[in-house]
Amino acid sequence: MARETTGQVLERAGKRGTTYATRVRAYGQRHYLSLGYSWEGYTRRHAETELQNILADIRRGIWKPPQPQPALAPAKDPTFHEFSSEWFEARRHEVSPRSVEDYRWGLTRHLLPFFKDHHLTQITIVEVDRYKTTKVSERERGNGTRTLSNGSINETLNLLAQILEVAVEYGHIQFNPARGRRRRLKAAQPKRTWLEPEQVKPLLDAAARPLRGGKTMPDPRMHALYATAICTGLRVGELLALRWQDVNLPQRRITVIDAKTEAGAGRQIDIWPELHDELAIYKANARHAKPGDFVFATASGKPDTRSNVAKRLKRTVQRANDELTTQGLPAIPAELSPHSLRRMFASLLYLRGENPVYVMHQMGHADPKLALRIYTKVMSEQRRRSPGARLLGVLDGPRWTQPATGAHTTDPGVHAAALSLA
Repeated sequence: MARETTGQVLERAGKRGTTYATRVRAYGQRHYLSLGYSWEGYTRRHAETELQNILADIRRGIWKPPQPQPALAPAKDPTFHEFSSEWFEARRHEVSPRSVEDYRWGLTRHLLPFFKDHHLTQITIVEVDRYKTTKVSERERGNGTRTLSNGSINETLNLLAQILEVAVEYGHIQFNPARGRRRRLKAAQPKRTWLEPEQVKPLLDAAARPLRGGKTMPDPRMHALYATAICTGLRVGELLALRWQDVNLPQRRITVIDAKTEAGAGRQIDIWPELHDELAIYKANARHAKPGDFVFATASGKPDTRSNVAKRLKRTVQRANDELTTQGLPAIPAELSPHSLRRMFASLLYLRGENPVYVMHQMGHADPKLALRIYTKVMSEQRRRSPGARLLGVLDGPRWTQPATGAHTTDPGVHAAALSLA
C-alpha cells in the first residue's frame, strides 16, 4: 500500500529576510520546493495554502515534480568585455575597496578600450605585445592625453594576466598570453620619499598657516590628520575610515578596524602624549565628534577621498618649502605622499629605540622585510645625528586650541580664529 501523501511548510530566517519552502512526499520520494522570500510577499499563510494545493494535485495524480533547470553552457569563446565584466563582478566583493578601484581603473581606462571586441581566443602574444607598444606610443606622441609610465603599463598587463589566467582555468583558452616577465617593460624602482624628523614641525606649521594673502584659511582637520599619520603610521585608507569610537583617548589606544591586510586589522596603536593632546583639542572643536562619526570627516560628515588628501598634502609641502627656502634649509621632497608619513612613523619608532617586532605590530606588517629595510635606513641616518636626540615633541609648534570660552562650536570660522602659536 502506498504511503499517505504528506507535506510540511519550511520557514527560515536569513539576512535577506524569511524564506518559505515546502517539503512533500509523492510517488515514493520526497521533494523540496522553494517558494520565495518574505520581501516578495510570501507569508506563512500563503505557504500553507500553496502546500494544500500541491497535496491536492498529488492526490489527483496531476502533480509533476519540478525539473531542475539545465545549467547554461558557458559561451565557447566570449569577448574580453563579457568575460572581464563577469570576472570583475565575481572579484569585487572578495578584495579591498582600493583593489576594486585599481581593477576598475585598469579595465575601463586601458584594457577594455583595446581588447573589448576581442574574443578570448583572439588575445594572442602578438596582440598583448601590440597593446604594450600602443601604450608606449601614446606616451611618446605626447598628444595631451594622460599617459602611463612603464610601471603603470606593467600594472595593466598584470591585471590582464590575472583575468586570462581564469579564462585558462575555465577552458576558454589553452594558455595565458599575458603571463611572463618577457611581456613587461623595464620599469624604474619607485622613488620612496621620506620626511626627516627636523621637517615634521615645518610641515605641520604649514598646515596650520593660511596662504599668503589670507585667501585660504588653515584647516585644523588636515593638521590633525598629518599629525596622526606621523604618530601612528596609519595608511591613508585607515585614517579616512577611522571613527571616534575607535579612538580611546583615556587609555591612549587606537584600534584599527578597517585595514588593508589581515595583519593590520584589529591592531592597537599606542597614542603618543603629543598626539593625545592634539586629538583631544581637535575633537573638542570638531563638528562631527559622535562615536560613529569619522574622525577626519568632511564638512558634510562623509569620509574624504585619497586624492583630496594627497592634493592638500602637496599644497602643504609647497607652503612649507617656501618657508624653508627663505631660511636656507633643505626642502621637503616635492613627491612626499601620505604614505611617506607612514614611513616617518616607523623611523621615529626606531629612533626612539623600539625593537623591530614592536614596530611591525604597530605598523600592521606581516613581512619583516619592510621593517628591516626601514631599520637599515634609520640606523645609517642616525650616524650623522647626535645620540639621544629627543624626538618626542615633534608636534610642538602651532596648536589648535579651544575658543576662550571653552564652549563647543561648529562654526568653521571659530576654528580658524582659534589658531595660536605655542
